[in-house]
Amino acid sequence: MKKDNRVKKYHLGFTAGAFDLFHVGHLNILRKCKEQCEYLMVGVMTDEFIEHQKGSKPVVPLDERMEILSAIRYVNEVIPVDYHNTSKPVAWTLYHFDVCFSGDDHAQEPGFLWEQKKLRELGSDMVFFPYTKKTSSTKIKEIISQISQKPL
Repeated sequence: MKKDNRVKKYHLGFTAGAFDLFHVGHLNILRKCKEQCEYLMVGVMTDEFIEHQKGSKPVVPLDERMEILSAIRYVNEVIPVDYHNTSKPVAWTLYHFDVCFSGDDHAQEPGFLWEQKKLRELGSDMVFFPYTKKTSSTKIKEIISQISQKPL
């Protein structure tokens, strides 16, 4: 692996998500996160938390999603995310990250704006990256559903 010797803006970065049906959009955000921080911690939502938040279970179970993320060169550490550490300010009290990264599909959501304000009060930052619009786990699931409904 090629070593990146550039000075990064942040030391410890944090991002979190479901990371179900891992795809290029996931890879893009992890790459962009790592370009800005020396150490990247990635939170992965537990199966129960995803089911509560999205109304359906993930296709890929938590342990496998964590294993996939652990194998990606941009990721330094993987942690489970559930009810006790889903709030970004609460996560900051546990991990003391310099920056929290997210897709810009959340940039105008009131909850994320509140979390951004709280993180800045704690001395951390929140950075939003462009969301990869051409693919998502939801779109992949829709395509699979359409394909499975076609006669063989």
